[in-house]
Amino acid sequence: MRKALVVTLALLVVAACGSPQPASGSTTVNVVAAENFWGSLATQLGGSRVSVQSVVTDPNADPHEYESSAADARAFAEAQLVILNGAGYDTWGQKLIDANPAGGRLVLDVASLLGKKEGDNPHFWYSPSYVARVMDKITAEYKAIDPADASYFDQQRAHVTTNLQPFVAEVAGIKAKYAGTPIGATESIFVYMAEALGLQLTTPEEFMNAVAEGNDPPASAVVSFQDQISSRSIKVLVYNNQTTTAVTTNIKSLAAAHHIPSVGVSETIEPQNLDFQDWQLEQLQALEAALKSTS
Repeated sequence: MRKALVVTLALLVVAACGSPQPASGSTTVNVVAAENFWGSLATQLGGSRVSVQSVVTDPNADPHEYESSAADARAFAEAQLVILNGAGYDTWGQKLIDANPAGGRLVLDVASLLGKKEGDNPHFWYSPSYVARVMDKITAEYKAIDPADASYFDQQRAHVTTNLQPFVAEVAGIKAKYAGTPIGATESIFVYMAEALGLQLTTPEEFMNAVAEGNDPPASAVVSFQDQISSRSIKVLVYNNQTTTAVTTNIKSLAAAHHIPSVGVSETIEPQNLDFQDWQLEQLQALEAALKSTS
């Protein structure tokens, strides 16, 4: 009943809102990002010419389980640019867009940009190369909405590239030192980053994917993962702080019992006051310290 009421309110709000107006050189571009990792980058890329609202921001909640509100519907209806992750990660956002197909509003679906679809690993912000492509697209969208400020947006893109250098350097440094090192992960969130770092992620895919989808992993996958830990076949365990279950908690405890360090990562920026690159850098530095402690 509560969900039906939320949907009804959202549709009423959407129906009352008009289409967004084109921006000019003196107009602030109104942007809504479904998640704050894309919102942080959109804010930095837009500078003083944009106003960005991120919807999913709580580091203590599971973004997969987010339920939209009437306020979200209003924000989507009034936005000139909406940024969705896609691939089934934020289906609530697509529903709000479908409820109000406003003319003049641009929608950036990250999954579509990357040639991904529902069922693919949706944690694209953990791939440095994907992040770069998304930033290029956001900049292009800003220039399409506000062509009078095109040169400003190009300057912001260059500025953000500079700000990302410590993060990029950390990725390169870990890869140079620890490529090929076997690690485990409780969830598929770290698959793309592990590839970028050259680390060997040995956890059964069935385990990681099941946890990511909110399901119990197959018993055989659990046993295989436990055996990897008991035999100390992995050096570090990467643990998703926002997707915890009895199974993942037991895996973390088993790793601790076998003196395998665990490194926590999150789906949304934690703490919320950090920029995207600082959040990612802190997590990578913790991973490097864990890898160093086992070498």
